[in-house]
Amino acid sequence: MGSVLIIAEKPDQGAKLAAPFPSIKGTGYIEIKPSSMFPNGAYVTWAIGHLCELVPPEQYDQRWKAWKLETLPIVPEKFKHQVTRGKTKQFQMIKKLANQSSVKEIIMAGDAGREGELIVRLILQQCQINKPLKRLWLSSLTANAVETGFRQLRTEEETRPLYYEALSRSCADWLVGMNASRAYTLLFKQKGINDVFSTGRVQTPTLALIVKREKEIEAFKPEPFWEVKAIFLMNGKEYEGIWHKDEQTRLKSAEQAEKVALFCKGKQAAVSNIEKEEKHYKPPYFFTLSSLQTLANQRFRFSPKQTLDIAQKLYVKGYISYPRTDSSFVTKGEANMFPAIVETLLTKPDYKQFAPLPTASLLHNKRYVNDKKVTDHYAIIPTEQVPNVEKLSNDEQKIYDLIARSLLAAHEKDAIVHLTKVETLVDGRATFQSKGKVIKQEGWRRIIYTNDQKNDDQDLPALEVEEQGIVKSVQTRESVTQPPKRYTEGQLITVMKTAGKQLTDSELEKVLMESQGLGTEATRAGILTVLKDRGYMTVTKNIVSPTEKGRLLIDALGSSILTSAEMTAKWEQRLREIGKGEASSVSFMEQTRKLVDHLIDEAKSQANNWDFSDRDLTSMQRKTRKGQNKRRVSSIGTCPNCGGTILDRGTFFGCNQYKTHHCSFTISKTLLGKKLRQKDIKAILTDGQTEVLDGFKKEGKSFQASLSWDKQLKRITFQSVK
Repeated sequence: MGSVLIIAEKPDQGAKLAAPFPSIKGTGYIEIKPSSMFPNGAYVTWAIGHLCELVPPEQYDQRWKAWKLETLPIVPEKFKHQVTRGKTKQFQMIKKLANQSSVKEIIMAGDAGREGELIVRLILQQCQINKPLKRLWLSSLTANAVETGFRQLRTEEETRPLYYEALSRSCADWLVGMNASRAYTLLFKQKGINDVFSTGRVQTPTLALIVKREKEIEAFKPEPFWEVKAIFLMNGKEYEGIWHKDEQTRLKSAEQAEKVALFCKGKQAAVSNIEKEEKHYKPPYFFTLSSLQTLANQRFRFSPKQTLDIAQKLYVKGYISYPRTDSSFVTKGEANMFPAIVETLLTKPDYKQFAPLPTASLLHNKRYVNDKKVTDHYAIIPTEQVPNVEKLSNDEQKIYDLIARSLLAAHEKDAIVHLTKVETLVDGRATFQSKGKVIKQEGWRRIIYTNDQKNDDQDLPALEVEEQGIVKSVQTRESVTQPPKRYTEGQLITVMKTAGKQLTDSELEKVLMESQGLGTEATRAGILTVLKDRGYMTVTKNIVSPTEKGRLLIDALGSSILTSAEMTAKWEQRLREIGKGEASSVSFMEQTRKLVDHLIDEAKSQANNWDFSDRDLTSMQRKTRKGQNKRRVSSIGTCPNCGGTILDRGTFFGCNQYKTHHCSFTISKTLLGKKLRQKDIKAILTDGQTEVLDGFKKEGKSFQASLSWDKQLKRITFQSVK
């Protein structure tokens, strides 16, 4: 029996795999000395992420090098790979070790998932190696987990379907991206828009969801409403109530509200009904990557990619389990280790206040322990290798703390809340509702703070049905309906997972327990990064907005299948079936080729109806000959101040005579929270006034107004609509 070659995905992972054994470090590899695990020794080497990549179009056919509509679609008969530029040295090291005659077996030890499978198998293909293969499958990199993993190696056949899934995903994304990106970029160019428009199977429907939300906000028409609140005095006890009729508290006019308030003023009141309910809230599920990214974004404003990067560092250090997981369950094997992990955590300064915990074991708790619901990996949990938390970096401390507390909270009792709803009848006619909340058992909420712990409900006094009193005071309050909110990056992860569906909390909880939606746990953060890098969306103070380029692309695509979140989710489902060995990768790729033909024809047909004459295209970028980005500055109209030319300057509109004639004409693109369009400014310059615009905000209230240019004051004025 000869020696073994172990191929990891990254250098730090390779070092962890060698750590439990006596070894010598070489350049690009580690040699493990003979031991009981490896009687003839072993070599550990590694990729540097994706060591191989799909070859560019021109390597299949030189005609595909130039971007031309007539050469589309680009559909290779058979896909080819090459060593990624700049990574040849490490590839040659792996090839040299793999070809050694003493190496009789190769262990594929990439991350235990689709991508890890693809990375290592592609390297072996490029090396043209045909030696017996085994698969190391780990969910943790502690010394104990590594040794157990080597003792329980999987066969190569067991994980081969994951390779077919990852390869199908990679090739399908290449086909769609390469063809649709070229088609739309070239068709936009025919309309005078010189920019590169990247499209993708997952990125484009995600962008469509962001644009859809923006349009919902713009189309929203704020409406004022009024509410009536009263303070009741019952036998020396005071409490507040809000008027309602059939649970509807909002009145459409100030006159109606004043009528209700006037009717109630100083009148007799009586408690007509009291409802009490005891609600039990169970501890949260363990984290999947999506739920961890969502909470870290909400709590710390970490981008999804930032959270994944931090979690990956903690995993490589051996402190948490594999982070790219879509399961919130663990197996009985992991649950058996919980008592020891919890005991160690409770010795740490941050957590010792929670000792002792009421639950000794989760072994029979199906909320957390279910072997059947663990897919490739179990939930993200702390490992038995508990760190000195204070020695972690600040960001690592935050992520580790979330994960550690989730395990501790699972061993706590339910949180119990008593909810009380009181109905008060004024003069036998007007009904008011009062809500109160009392925490009867804090339970797990002493470990994990949640937003709904903010106690906005009042502490109601002890009241009885038919108890009599008076209306001590009554007042009306004006408010305005609010538009939908833009997504945060964390919310986008959830929106991608639900494929844009609006779900109730209970439905959402079920969906988040399953694997579906746009992209995978491992790829969603990367998709959002791509949308930012390609200029399709911006993130300001954690709030996501589409750029004009992003909106232009989605508007041009119209109802194309490329924007369909539902279609992409179904596609993702088919890929997962390939990974389970339940569907054919050959038939999937055949369908993808047909889709590409359809997308090219669809793009050409759509382009005939494009009209961008009213679009603000000045924020778009074009490349100069030297490859630098240069902003196109376009004329909006004539300056009413000096007769010069008004130009789009990016964040504002200004006169080109600023330097020569010191003309101070400028209009910010955002006035009182309202984004102004190019057409609004053109209306001011040509007609002197805009149409009535929605969405201005002042002192927390929204209002409508038209904008006009005051020639005497030489400034923009608001003409409010009452």
